Amino acid sequence: MVMKNGGLICALLATLALAGCGGQNSPTATMVKSTARGTLAVDPPLRVASLSASAFATELGATASGAQLLQLAGTPACGVDFYYMKYWTVDPTGQPTLVSGALMVPTGSAAQCSGARPVVLYGHGTTTAQTYNIADISDTSNPANTESAMIAAVFAAQGYIVVAPNYEGYDISNLGYHPYVDGAVNAEDMMDALTAARAALPRSFTPNTTDSGALYVTGYSEGGYVAMATVKALQAAGDTVTASAPASGPYALEAFGDSIFFGQVDIGSTVFAPLVTTSYQKAYGNVYQQTSDVYSSTYASGIDTLLPNATPLTTLFQDGKLPEAALFDSTTPVTGTALDQLLAVPTSPPYTPEQAALFDAGFGNPSLITNTYREAYAVDAYTHPDQATMTLIGGGTLTSSDVALAAAPAVGLRQDFKLNDMRTGGWAPHEPMLMCGGDQDPTVFFEVNTGVMAAEWSSLVSASLVQVLDLSGSPSGAFAPLQSAFQSTYQALVSAQGASTAIQSYHATEAPFCMVAARDFFAQVP
Repeated sequence: MVMKNGGLICALLATLALAGCGGQNSPTATMVKSTARGTLAVDPPLRVASLSASAFATELGATASGAQLLQLAGTPACGVDFYYMKYWTVDPTGQPTLVSGALMVPTGSAAQCSGARPVVLYGHGTTTAQTYNIADISDTSNPANTESAMIAAVFAAQGYIVVAPNYEGYDISNLGYHPYVDGAVNAEDMMDALTAARAALPRSFTPNTTDSGALYVTGYSEGGYVAMATVKALQAAGDTVTASAPASGPYALEAFGDSIFFGQVDIGSTVFAPLVTTSYQKAYGNVYQQTSDVYSSTYASGIDTLLPNATPLTTLFQDGKLPEAALFDSTTPVTGTALDQLLAVPTSPPYTPEQAALFDAGFGNPSLITNTYREAYAVDAYTHPDQATMTLIGGGTLTSSDVALAAAPAVGLRQDFKLNDMRTGGWAPHEPMLMCGGDQDPTVFFEVNTGVMAAEWSSLVSASLVQVLDLSGSPSGAFAPLQSAFQSTYQALVSAQGASTAIQSYHATEAPFCMVAARDFFAQVP
C-alpha cells in the first residue's frame, strides 16, 4: 500500500514499462444490453496487447529492474494476450455499476500455454490514481503498468489465466469513490470479474485455451485483503477455491485501526484514512455528520471527494490537500488516564528506538485528524478493547484465546472496522492458504494482521492447511531461497539509500517475492 505518484511502486519494478502491441478486437464484438452481475458490456473484450514469450523476455530484459523481475519470476514460457474487460457488478447500495478489468491469457506452443489452464483471480494494491487500468499494458504512462507487468510475468507467462479487476471507483467506473476495504463489495467485484472472464474466454483469440476449473485467489496489500474477503465470499456461496495466497493485507482491521490510533502510525496512513472513511461513510453513514468531525480544518473541506484522483499524489501533497505524514497532532490529548502514555508521541519504551522514530513521523502540525476525534476513538478502543491489540501493546504473544474482537464498539468507524475485519463471522478457509508478508513492514503491520489471523486459525496452521511466510524471517523450508533473495534485495536498498529511506520501500519491495511465493505454493496444491 505504499504510494508513489498515485500507484503501487515495487522497488524491483520502478522503471519497468512494457509497450506491447495489439489493440485488435474480434469483428463480432457487440455491446450487451444486460446489466446483470458478471455480464460483459462488450463481448468479446478488446485485446489491447499481445506479446510472445520471447518478446516479453526481451522487453523485461531491456531494463535493470525488468531483468531483476525476469530473474525472480523466471523466463516466460508463454506469450500473453491482454484483454480489457468491461463488465457489470453492483455498488454498495446493490445497484448495477459498470467497471473494468484485465483478462490475461497465456499463448504459445508449450504444453503449459494452451488447453485447460488454471485461473488466478488477482486483487491489486492501494492506489490513489483514478485512471488505474491494470489491463492497459500498452500504455507506459498508465499508473497500473508496473503491477500489470508483474502479474503477467509471474503468472500469465507461466501458464495461468489471470483475471484482475480495476475495482469500483477506478478507470471507467463513475461511482465517484472507491469502496476501500469494504469486504463484501470488493468480493462481489472480484467474483463478477471472474464470471465475465469465463464468458470471454471461448471468444478470445485463443479459444482452445480454457478454464481447467482450478481457481487460485491472490492479491497484494489492499489486494491481499480483497483476496481473503473473496475466499470468504466464495466459500459462503458454495464455490470451490483450489488454494489462495493473500499477501501483506490489512486483514484484522479493528486491531490494526486501534494500533494506529494508539500511536503506531503506519507509512501511508494519511492516504488510507480518507479512502476508508469515505468508503464506510458511503456504505454505513456512521463515520461522521460532517467531515470536520474527523478531519482538521486544514483538510476537512473536500476530503470526502478527494480520492481516488487523476492528480498525482505528490501534487496533492504539494498543493496542501493532504499532509504527507502527519496523521495526528504533535500536541497530543491529555485525558488524565492510562491512555495518555498510548496517545503521546511514541517514545521508548514501550517501543524500540527504531519503531519510535518511524511512528514519530506520523505526528505533526497541521495534522489530518483532530485530537477530539482521536481521543474519542482511543477511549472507545480502551473501554471496548480488541484483545489482539491489547495483547500486542502489552508485549504478549498472540494465541487463539486472546484475539477476540471488541464486544460492542461505540464509535462508528470501529463498528465498521469490526464488520469488515476478517475475524468477523468466525470463518476459516476450507482449502490451502498461504499468507505472505514481512515482519518489518511499516505500512501493513505483519503481526497485527497476518499474525492475528494465524492465531485465529492456529489449529489450521498446526495442520499446515494455512501457512505463514515471513520474508524477513530466518530462511528455512521450501521458501528459503525467496527469503534470502528478498533480504539481499532489501539490504542492497539500505546500503544504497540508507535505512531511513529504504524502510519506505519495504512494503512495496515485498510484492513480487510474495507473488512468486504464491505461484510456487499454487504449484504444490493438487
